[in-house]
This record gives sequence, C-alpha cells and structure tokens, in this order.
Amino acid sequence: MHDKLVLLFADELDVDPATLNDASSPDTVDSWDSLAAMRLVAAIETVFSVSLSARDVMRMRTIGIAREVLQAKGADI
Repeated sequence: MHDKLVLLFADELDVDPATLNDASSPDTVDSWDSLAAMRLVAAIETVFSVSLSARDVMRMRTIGIAREVLQAKGADI
C-alpha cells in the first residue's frame, strides 16, 4: 500500500507508484522535469491544503524532503 504523497507523485509524474520511494528525485525519475515540478507543487498545495513558499519548493528535491516539509506544516500524509 502506498501513502497519499507517493500516489500523488505517481499520478502527476505518470509512473507506477511501486517505482517511487522517499529517495526518488528528478535525477531518478525521467518524467520529473520542470513542468512536472510545477504541477506537483500545485497538486501538493491542493491535496494537502497547504501553502508552499519558494523556499519550501526549492527544498523539495526528493519525495522524502517533500514529506518532511509537509509534516512540518502539519499536513496529514
């Protein structure tokens, strides 16, 4: 079973969730380009009801770091 964050990334990146983990990044996922990153930010803000600062966005270079940022904002992951 995959958590909500991994499923969101899989959906936005159009990949199988089984191929993703907290270490996944633009370096390991071919479809994670700059346009996908913008879609991910919008989806994360909508799904988790958070507002991400430019600093938050710049930090989120892996799914694991995105998870840490969301947890710090009190998001239910």
